[in-house]
Amino acid sequence: MPVRALWYRDHTLHLLDQRRLPGRTVIRRTRRVEEVASAIRTMVVRGAPAIGVAAAYGMALASRSAKWSPARAARVLRATRPTAFDLFVGIETVRSAWARGKDPEASADAYRTKVVEECHRIGANGAPLLASARRVLTHCNAGALATVEWGTALAPIRVAHETNPRLFVFVDETRPLLQGSRLTAWELAREGIPHAVIADNAAGYYLSHREIDAVIVGADRIARNGDFANKIGTYEKAVVAHENGVPFYVAAPWTTFDFRRTSGRDIPVEERAPDEVLRFAGERIAPRRSEARNPAFDVTPARYVSGYVTPAGVVRPREVARLATIARTESASAP
Repeated sequence: MPVRALWYRDHTLHLLDQRRLPGRTVIRRTRRVEEVASAIRTMVVRGAPAIGVAAAYGMALASRSAKWSPARAARVLRATRPTAFDLFVGIETVRSAWARGKDPEASADAYRTKVVEECHRIGANGAPLLASARRVLTHCNAGALATVEWGTALAPIRVAHETNPRLFVFVDETRPLLQGSRLTAWELAREGIPHAVIADNAAGYYLSHREIDAVIVGADRIARNGDFANKIGTYEKAVVAHENGVPFYVAAPWTTFDFRRTSGRDIPVEERAPDEVLRFAGERIAPRRSEARNPAFDVTPARYVSGYVTPAGVVRPREVARLATIARTESASAP
């Protein structure tokens, strides 16, 4: 079983601090919604499905204090990160249950179970796409750390590796916070999956030299037409993969699909602090008079996507809009 990014026990949310990996394993214990909001904002917990689950438990923790109302707690958590749609789904799931007098902790537990089960199904549904692949590229971290367990992009890789142990993974380092070299590589190393970390700007070299057979990434929000937001750098990987005839797949649970957004133009993109670019390992690496821009995500048009790996199977870009009915049905039958 892959590592768990978070768990809830005895009215306490336990978070594996992803900022400290791979060097140290540090568990943060939170009992207040303000602490959960800070953990999401500062990326103690990260990855769209994982922050959705963390926010759900943040709502549950708020419900234990008389000073919090469902609306106020939701407002605090919504302000943490704007792009990942799962955040808002997790918040609303528990807010609605709490406002209707239902048990918020039970609602958060059910939401967590749903996300984990969907990621497990993504692994099974996506593995056949990699059956004949020898080398796969992934960007950022869309593994267990980003999704509580299993992962989105890494789930099919995990399942495919069981029958194809020689499957090799190219891991983009993913600047500026190195979620690939720090986190994805850490997960793959723990499970004995062959891999190599590459500089972000080396992906084009390997794609053009036919050394990559498929690209698979996660997503933070997918619009109705199939455009999607993911970690900055994803768009250029999709374009170069398309130019070289390499299939490009997006793996995501239902909570990542935002069918109210018509296209990628409607997806908000978070811009983070310049210091994440200007500094490395605590040391400033740019001249003191230099400024920086730091968009955390970019939006990739659906025309560059070969298929979306969902809990219900693999669909093509033109089929994304019809998934709204399936997603609503599955959400209604969730535990």
